[in-house]
Amino acid sequence: MEFDVIVIGAGPGGYPAAIKAAKMGAKTAIIEREWLGGTCLNCGCIPTKTLIAGAETYQKILHADTFGINVGTPTIDYPAMKKRKDGVVSTLQGGIGSLLKAHNITVFEGLGSFVNEHMIEVTKNDGSAERIEGKHIIIATGSTSTVPGFIPEGKQIVESRSFLELDNLPKSLLVLGGGYIGCELACMAAGLGVEVTVVELLDDVLMLLDKDVRTVVKKHMKDQLGVTFITGAPMQDIQTTKKGVKAKAGDQTLEAEMLLVAIGRSPVTDGLKLEAAGVEQNEHGYIPVDELSRTNVEHIYCIGDVSGRMQLAHAATSQAIYAVEHALKEEEKIEEVVIPGVIFTTPEVGLVGLTETEAKDAGIEIAVGKHFFRGLGKALASNETDGFVKIITEKQSDKIIGAQCAGPHATDLISEMVIAIREEITAEELGNTVHGHPTFAEIWMEAA
Repeated sequence: MEFDVIVIGAGPGGYPAAIKAAKMGAKTAIIEREWLGGTCLNCGCIPTKTLIAGAETYQKILHADTFGINVGTPTIDYPAMKKRKDGVVSTLQGGIGSLLKAHNITVFEGLGSFVNEHMIEVTKNDGSAERIEGKHIIIATGSTSTVPGFIPEGKQIVESRSFLELDNLPKSLLVLGGGYIGCELACMAAGLGVEVTVVELLDDVLMLLDKDVRTVVKKHMKDQLGVTFITGAPMQDIQTTKKGVKAKAGDQTLEAEMLLVAIGRSPVTDGLKLEAAGVEQNEHGYIPVDELSRTNVEHIYCIGDVSGRMQLAHAATSQAIYAVEHALKEEEKIEEVVIPGVIFTTPEVGLVGLTETEAKDAGIEIAVGKHFFRGLGKALASNETDGFVKIITEKQSDKIIGAQCAGPHATDLISEMVIAIREEITAEELGNTVHGHPTFAEIWMEAA
């Protein structure tokens, strides 16, 4: 079978690429060896946020008396929470399948491997295989959890995917890694009553954020959720025991029922046989691309995590659209570079553009505007007053070049600043823009 476009991988980069190609009139195929929606839908973004929503609801009920509501002592039914999570995933999976069918995209279930630079062999689960040819090929195989060799094997030691499939949570949990994945899952578990300790080799957790922002998150996690942090020390001497896991960090001996390893992601390229198509990989296993998502082979593109760029679902989707447009129209439109980051800790975090630290390191003279949620009417009314927002401008031009938010609804609020930076709005212009009152969004106007 011959196709105009073949997409390998049906995650948040792959399936939008296939739909875009089909909308542009291309005969399109997509290959997926596991499940539609990829890591994001099945064992990443969506299941994590579904469980986090449950933990946040439980915490709100615990503190309902603040609003004059007495509900007694709530109990947690984690198997029911997991069932709800699985239902959400299944619904969205079905939606993707329907979209692919509606656009007449041929779906192949199996492992896609290059035979040459235009031919792909699909090996199905039953062992049978068939070959298809594509004028343009887009690699969108994503990434998987990194588990280094010094971590012993055992049912008490899990990575994020396995953790999300647990039928019941442990009573105590060690989290190795203080990045956004480790901290999100730590908040979820701690919010449901698990005793959580986060161990991070670096001097602090969430190092992609400015210090004042991550301090807000850490303080809330400590004071409100009871999370313990050990930073600046490696986790060593990890052992499985009858009761769970034992390890050392610095001069402390740590014990818990389970260890969650959350120290990063690795590209998924196994089985692709890239060498058959002449596609190059770098020393870390990622597939290098140019600003148009092209690999070193002109008609083969690569998008999303496996390309070694921003490991964000929405970045992969954006890359997909531009890659397909270039392949089919040969339009050299440079893909979007103003990409927000959203972290579903408690409180949430949103960021876009340069951080204050990055701007200073780049030698940019800046001005900074802040406003705290405790000074916002809607936040007080909702009893959600932790945190603040920060706007960073280039001082001479007053143009907004960065923004961060740690607090309620931060992952939604940051979108306004994505538009502000993309459209080169100044702080004065934003400050003069009328915002509804009382709302959370008006905090940006106050900061500006």
